[in-house]
Amino acid sequence: MNIHEYQAKALLKEYGAPVSDGRAVLSAADAKSAAGELDGPLWVVKAQIHAGGRGKGKFVEADAGEKGGVRLAKSVEEAAEEAKKMLGKTLVTHQTGPAGKQVNRIYIEDGSDIDRELYLALLVDRQTSRVSFVCSTEGGMDIEEVAAATPEKILSFSVDPATGYQAFHGRRVAFALGLEGAQVKQCVKLMGQLYQAFIEKDMEQLEINPLIVMPDGNIKVLDAKVGFDGNALYRHPDIVELRDETEEDPKELAASQHDLNYIALDGEIGCMVNGAGLAMATMDIIKLYGAEPANFLDVGGGATKEKVTEAFKIITSDDNVKGILVNIFGGIMRCDIIAEGVIAAVKEMGLKVPLVVRLEGTNVELGKEIINNSGLDVIAADDLKDGAQKIVKAVKG
Repeated sequence: MNIHEYQAKALLKEYGAPVSDGRAVLSAADAKSAAGELDGPLWVVKAQIHAGGRGKGKFVEADAGEKGGVRLAKSVEEAAEEAKKMLGKTLVTHQTGPAGKQVNRIYIEDGSDIDRELYLALLVDRQTSRVSFVCSTEGGMDIEEVAAATPEKILSFSVDPATGYQAFHGRRVAFALGLEGAQVKQCVKLMGQLYQAFIEKDMEQLEINPLIVMPDGNIKVLDAKVGFDGNALYRHPDIVELRDETEEDPKELAASQHDLNYIALDGEIGCMVNGAGLAMATMDIIKLYGAEPANFLDVGGGATKEKVTEAFKIITSDDNVKGILVNIFGGIMRCDIIAEGVIAAVKEMGLKVPLVVRLEGTNVELGKEIINNSGLDVIAADDLKDGAQKIVKAVKG
């Protein structure tokens, strides 16, 4: 689960991290009063969406202005006007895709004098199963280009969970960022605060870009992007309250409400599979035979008929889906339950695209009998290879 920048900064401030004073704005009517509560003399007006690259982003609507999603203002009135221009408009960045995201929230904060921009992140390293620090002297909007062109400018190291964060970790970050004197002590303290927040709140990613050095030598968190482990949210009701469902894919949101593991992708073949490993293999073999999966969907080992029906509805609600492959290997999950769920969904919503079904395992013969006697135009498959070839052929012609 992701949260907005202003929420992330408020959270980090609780741990003592230095952040600018700011106000969140949900309506244009509140923009002027919110800006008036800040000292100035420079205000920064930021569109709040769950995507990076806001500064270089472009709005779809002409009346939003030609500036990106991060704008400077020299007066309360100008800050309010910029906020009004962006609210309700669609911002397109390199992370949103061409459809962009609607800006429903604005964050207005005090401007900061910047001497240097640095990059810092904490994330879970899947290779080491440890929390890693990632830092670079090349902070700012072009960090992706730095990673691609000059990876030697990025330092990454992990923290041993047996010891946890130690001061030498902070000094290593400070020296890598070229900090000196009192800045090193500030960095050691800040890294400890960020690590504590990361662990205690079950974060998956904490990115600060940029972490700035100001002309007076102090460092400050100027931006923050935070993502949490969804499987740990039951421990953090305070974090769950920060969830903004308008920023999430409607299909993924519907799936989460029915305990389905679903991730939308950009392909044309919808997949319904039981088991994460089998789902990954199904997506791989679809790509092997020349097509792209439209989703990852694991209905789980104990899915009910109703759950399968909802899964099928979610797949067919994606306009990009040109064909569907159901691939079930029944262990705990019974093939007849899958068959009944598919039939119920098709009868309710109609079948407008080719459907290939491969069933194997518990109650497989009963499942096939249910499908064959349903009157549906379903293509049967003998195994995974056969199913992938048939659905790709049906979609590609």
